[in-house]
This record gives sequence, C-alpha cells and structure tokens, in this order.
Amino acid sequence: LGLSFSFPLSARGVQWPIGCFNRPWTTWSFDDALKQIKAAGYHTTGLLTRTKDEPFIGADAAPDYLARLKQRIAGSGLKANMGALRSRHDIPLDDSIREVRKQIENAGTLALTSLLTFGVDKPEEYEHYYKVMSDAAACAGERRIKLVMKPHGGSSGASAEIAAAMKAVRHPNFKIWYDAGNIIYYTGKNPIEELKPIAQHVTGFCAKDCGAVKGDVMIQFGTGKVDFAAVFGTLKAAGFDGPIMVECCKVGLTAAETMANARANRVFLETILARL
Repeated sequence: LGLSFSFPLSARGVQWPIGCFNRPWTTWSFDDALKQIKAAGYHTTGLLTRTKDEPFIGADAAPDYLARLKQRIAGSGLKANMGALRSRHDIPLDDSIREVRKQIENAGTLALTSLLTFGVDKPEEYEHYYKVMSDAAACAGERRIKLVMKPHGGSSGASAEIAAAMKAVRHPNFKIWYDAGNIIYYTGKNPIEELKPIAQHVTGFCAKDCGAVKGDVMIQFGTGKVDFAAVFGTLKAAGFDGPIMVECCKVGLTAAETMANARANRVFLETILARL
C-alpha cells in the first residue's frame, strides 16, 4: 500500500535504453571491456576513455585501426553509440577545427550516432571552443551525428555555463548529455536544480554517483549524493527518452569483479526507471 502512494497505479515506468562506457575497464584491454560489458547485460557501449593502445576516434587513429575496431565491436555483440571528442583550444582555430573534423569523420566510419564534448576549463579559451563547436555541430549534422556536451567543470560546469555555451554555439545539433555526478564533483551544486533550466536540451545521461566536490566517482550508485529518481523524474517531465550510459562503478580486482559491479549499477537504474 505504501508504494501506491509514491507511485500511482497509472505510472508504468519508462524503458530508457541503458548502455555502458568502457571507463571502468581501462586497466584491462578494450576487448576485455567489451566482453565484460556484454556479460553485465548491456547491449550498447560508448568509446569514452582512450588508452595508449586505443585512440578510438582520435585524429591520429589510422584507417586500418578503425576498420579493426569496427570489427571488434561488432564481434562482441555490442553496438557503440558514442565517441569522446577531444579538442584543443590553445592552437590556431583552423588547426583545432581540422582535428575535430577528422574525429567526426572517424566517428562516421564507426557508424557512431553521438559525439561527446566536455567543454573547456580556461576562460580565455571559451570563445575559441564555441567557434570550434559551432563548426563541429554543422559538420557532424551532415553525417547525422549528434554533437553533445556533458557537464565537466569550466565552460560546462553547471546550468548557467551550459546555457551560455548553447547560446554561443547557436546550432540545433548542439545538445546536452547530463551528468548529475559531475555537477557535484566539479561545483558542489544541486544536480536537480541545475538540470531544471536546461532539461529540455538534454538528449542523453551519463550515469555516475558522487558524494562531494572532487570526491570518488568510481563507486556504486546509491552510495553518493545523486538522487537518481528525482533527476530522472525531472528528465521525464521534459520529454527525455534516453539513452542512459553508465560511466562508473567500483573497480574490482579483476575485470569480472568490475563487471558484477557494472551489472549491479544497471539493475539499480532499471529499478528506478520501472517506478518512474
């Protein structure tokens, strides 16, 4: 009976797709990561954290590497939906645009549907960043790839900075993948209040928990301060329909132990979504 008060009978929950980034398995090979993400019950992965062996969509990624990478992902039984976009803003504008366009081309080779940018930390680089992203949004759009930015401190710190970035980039193909944990990690602000002004622009969610400014993020969901149910409720009211990408979990001593933690975080989210 208690549940009926919290969740009316008319509420059927939501079934937003939940994928998993490779970040928890960077101690192991990317092939191990693919195997463990699949074993944890996910169908989708994202190419978030590069290593010395895996440039992913990097401007320095060779064509034969990209061809093999595409085959490895397909062979794992997973689909990759996202690549992390790395951009430099202490170099000439044309050079930065060229590097970003190459990454967009590489993302197209891998049939990715989203590119994730992180903003920039130094205020003197904000304008440079906005110009590069404006070009990137148009270029990615031509390939039907969505350019999205996540909260990551600096120019993407919280709602005011994110709104300013969207206004400066001024392109319909520049949206937000929200990260409630990063709002806490970088700013200490309330992730729900920071979401409200920008919720209508959010097209994806990077899932991590965090307990304090600069606190540990490689933790299990529910052990930090992110109120996932309240965040998802705000997103649902704004018309959000996924995807959610699990970015973090507690890293175990083995790849398989880490997989069990990633699975537990997926189940944690699914339980909340079923009641939403």
